[in-house]
Amino acid sequence: MPKVLISDKMNKLAEDIFKARGVEVDVKTGLKPEELAAIIGNYDGLAIRSSTTVTKEILAAATNLKVVGRAGIGVDNVDTKEATSKGVIVMNTPFGNSITTAEHAIAMMFALARDIPQASESTHLGKWEKNKFMGVELYNKTLGLIGCGNIGSIVADRAIGLKMNVFAYDPFLSAEKAVELGVKKVELDELFENADFITLHVPKNDKTKGIINKEAIAKMKKGVRIINCARGGLIVEADLKEALDNGKVAGAALDVFDVEPATKESTPLLGHEKVICTPHLGASTDEAQVNVAIQVAEQMSDFLMTGAVTNALNAPSISAEDAPRLKPYIKLAEQLGSFAGQIMDSGIKTVNIAYEGTVSEVNVKPLTSALLANLLKPISESVNMVNAVPMAESKGIQISETKSGSQKDFRSLITVTIVSENRTKTLAGTLFTGREPRIVNIEGVPIEAALTKDMLFIRNDDKPGLIGGLGTILGNAKQNIADFRLGRAEGADSAVCLVSLDAPLPDNLFKEVSNLPQVKTAKRLSF
Repeated sequence: MPKVLISDKMNKLAEDIFKARGVEVDVKTGLKPEELAAIIGNYDGLAIRSSTTVTKEILAAATNLKVVGRAGIGVDNVDTKEATSKGVIVMNTPFGNSITTAEHAIAMMFALARDIPQASESTHLGKWEKNKFMGVELYNKTLGLIGCGNIGSIVADRAIGLKMNVFAYDPFLSAEKAVELGVKKVELDELFENADFITLHVPKNDKTKGIINKEAIAKMKKGVRIINCARGGLIVEADLKEALDNGKVAGAALDVFDVEPATKESTPLLGHEKVICTPHLGASTDEAQVNVAIQVAEQMSDFLMTGAVTNALNAPSISAEDAPRLKPYIKLAEQLGSFAGQIMDSGIKTVNIAYEGTVSEVNVKPLTSALLANLLKPISESVNMVNAVPMAESKGIQISETKSGSQKDFRSLITVTIVSENRTKTLAGTLFTGREPRIVNIEGVPIEAALTKDMLFIRNDDKPGLIGGLGTILGNAKQNIADFRLGRAEGADSAVCLVSLDAPLPDNLFKEVSNLPQVKTAKRLSF
């Protein structure tokens, strides 16, 4: 009988579902890391919320662990890469608390507009400071959404109901979907210049970390109000405090912080009279906690008892029977999607995936889901194999698949063509020896390369000097090149270059490479 540990406080329905499905379950909450490490080797599954941190050390001690289930969306407290290397599936429940989190953002916006917490505290103290708390209406104000995915679109719907004008910055939101939602799709600077309220609904990653900083605030309207119920780290807290102090920002409502639990030592914002704070309550409603508890217990039970994989962040949703044959193709599809996602700069309109040769004979639906999940991962931490297709469709992205039993150059070939608002991009890959993924074509340029952890992708003019200039920059900085691949289309005046590095390229070196005269565009990639 499989055995699961519930290590965080969770609705009792989760425990009941595990037992009903034939899974043995222990509930031990509040464990210190060393206590968890001492017992985790006895369990096949670990069910958590946000309190338990699944570190490299915990996973090293988890000799029998097969699955970690997160009751909620964010998996910041799970070392997913290490779990993957250990063969441990990481699941979440991406839709169980979406409405709750969106409603919290709206509640914070109301509270911020009318100084409700401050006015309540003042009145409880026996004061009657009616003139002190002069608020503003939400009616006819402009709300700027940074991120218009699942939660952001719910916030937009509520705000439109309040007769607000909604601007949305989301590079992956199509113009057609924006019209359907009733929002105005804008670039980030336009949002900053026009918004009376700004609310964030994006994951924390390299592109979004510190997206609200001193430079961004300088572009905003005087008196703007900022709400963050998404992730800590999206706002540079010291820059926000400075703007609150000088009056550029009228107020902020924050549910998340760089360091949690937040203290006056960890953030300059606690105790500020213009800041409303809540202790990461975005998903804290009875309904949401029941939903995520039920979902995580059902998903983990299904996996442990039948091998079914649902809402996995690091594994395909396929049956145990199909897994051996599909595994190498799924890895190739993931790499193609990840590559495309990291080089896209504008909203995606259509995605066409062509399966040629022997790959056309297998069930390609998991491959499409794997490719789309990795394509969308830069903009949504909740995307996975299960929800990738509906999430793409919710953003107005049209998806198509084609199959052909023959392929003249390769035994099997997967080609993805992505049409964005600015251009069309094509990538193709195959399997060498039937199991090793290789990129074989980038935007019409033949190039054969294996994708590695840290890479540099360059589009360049086909003129002398690139290799020498690039080599000089990396050599002077003692950055080792593990592999170097070049390709150019016949008769073209441009080429592409893929460089495998032993370590991520630092910002200063990347800037030097980008400024080489032959370089058109450069992207740092990570796989």
